[in-house]
Amino acid sequence: MQQQSVEALTWFETNGPKILEGAIRIALIVLIALVLRAVLRKIIDGLTSGSREGKKPGLLKPLRERAPQALGTLVSERREQRAKTIGSVLKSIVTILVFGIAFIQILTELGMNVAPILTSAGILGVAIGFGAQNLVKDFLSGMFMMLEDQYGVGDVVDLGPAIGTVEAVALRTTTIRDTNGTVWYVRNGEILRVGNSSQGFAVAVVDLPLGYGANLAEVSQVLERVARTVTDKEPLSNDVTAKPEVLGVEKVTPEGITMRVTVKTRPGRQWAVQRALRAQLMPALEEAGFRPTASNGSK
Repeated sequence: MQQQSVEALTWFETNGPKILEGAIRIALIVLIALVLRAVLRKIIDGLTSGSREGKKPGLLKPLRERAPQALGTLVSERREQRAKTIGSVLKSIVTILVFGIAFIQILTELGMNVAPILTSAGILGVAIGFGAQNLVKDFLSGMFMMLEDQYGVGDVVDLGPAIGTVEAVALRTTTIRDTNGTVWYVRNGEILRVGNSSQGFAVAVVDLPLGYGANLAEVSQVLERVARTVTDKEPLSNDVTAKPEVLGVEKVTPEGITMRVTVKTRPGRQWAVQRALRAQLMPALEEAGFRPTASNGSK
């Protein structure tokens, strides 16, 4: 018994300092990993803030932004959601990298050969990525969409599978509400094209059918005069960014001809302007003696 105690004491005297030193190193690795992760996450939080005060988050400053000011308060919501989503991804990447490197360092301190572990992890990652390629595709598409600011909350978009107003944007799915009130959840990886009606400017297009025999020069004068009168008055004057244009004959059919009037508007306001113009232009033509169809006669 005394001999075993002596052997244990001798072993501890020989290996104890190494074990203690290894434990201290492992503790330092864990501590450094936790502190580094906390600092990096704090930096990311700082870069994603600013939307609440109406300022652009620092994380978005080097990135392209197409948020139309016509969205008003939705601009801040869009920026905040975009910054938070990108920040969430960056936090996840930071956590995986920091803890992954720390785990490898701990295994090295324990005297384990990490080469087979890294090889196995690489093979497992490839297998998981291949099995979940649709999910990875959704996340990558969502990430690039966020970085490029293709659309955001409040935009009116045509994504192919659905057309409507964007209510939420995430890395995997985009939520859209159409004109009938139906909510659509579209996977980002399935979006092949994006038609955005809320960027830069929009165009209100009004087509007016007329009968054959109408004097097109007089019709154009009436349309131009009435369109300018309507768009110069509030509230349409706040939505219109350029003078109306009478493009002329757009289409000729067996029933008659179609005249087209266009006007540039603020993003998202083209439909309201179209309705207001249509409500005024057609009665103005009828009052001037022009009829919508050839059967009713024309001036």
